[in-house]
Parts: sequence; C-alpha cells; structure tokens
Amino acid sequence: MSSDFIDGKEALAEWRHLRVACEAITETVTDAGHRFDAVGGLTLGADALAVGIAAVADCRWFFVRKEAKQRGTRRWVEGAQIGEGDKVLLVDDVVTTGGSIFKALDIVDETGATTVAAVTLVDRSGLAGPHFEQQGIGYYPMITYDLLGIDPVEPPS
Repeated sequence: MSSDFIDGKEALAEWRHLRVACEAITETVTDAGHRFDAVGGLTLGADALAVGIAAVADCRWFFVRKEAKQRGTRRWVEGAQIGEGDKVLLVDDVVTTGGSIFKALDIVDETGATTVAAVTLVDRSGLAGPHFEQQGIGYYPMITYDLLGIDPVEPPS
C-alpha cells in the first residue's frame, strides 16, 4: 500500500518522547472542548498512548483486544471496564485506512460508552477523518502524510 513505513511504537519507546506526544494530544483534544473519562484503542498501536495519556489526563486507560479472550473473562476490553455513561478518547499510533481504530470504535460502541474524539499520532491517508466526521466524532491526527512530505496511501480498490 505504501513504501513509507512509520513505526509509532518505536518512536514512542522513550518516556520523554511518549510524554511529549501524550501532553500534545491531551492539550489538542481538551482545547477542542472534549472531555473524556477513559482513553484506549486496539492493542498494540494504542497501548503506550493510552497509558501515557491516562497519566497526563489523570483518567482511566483500556485496551481493546484484537479478538475476545477465549477463556476466563472472555473480554474484548482489558484495563478499565468502560460502559454506559463513560466518555472515551480513542487513540492509535498510525492510521492508514482506519481499520484498527474503527474496530476499536465498534467494540467501544458495544460497551455503551460514548466516543467523544479520536486521535492518531500519524495519519497516512486522510481516509479516516470523513468516517469520524459522519458520526459526529472529533478526529485529530497530530501529523499527516502531507506534513511528512510523503504520498497519501490510496484507498483499497
């Protein structure tokens, strides 16, 4: 799909880098008027950001599994148990087509929680924004393909 690989997990592997990203994300979202009780997204891309933002914003964090646990709790969501009345910030490190963050959105919706905003460190295509906009969810890519000087990833045909 693209010859430009972006490794958000490695980029955030040092606490000082993660802290700067999480502070910027929290400031961007709160300055836009969004308040949230919990932050999370699909594991693995959301994990570091969810915990870091929760520390900065003093809220709860959660991870959405890629598939429900097959034993024990059989949960899709680990960490904070979100549900009716919770306002959620969805995060992901890199969004291309939006598949991961949309899967997390679907699972969050199933819990009864409300997604108030979604953030990605890098948006490689611009494809996710319209989907969130249609649902009335604020979408805030911190960096986009054009700012990086790379070609956008085209939608699958």
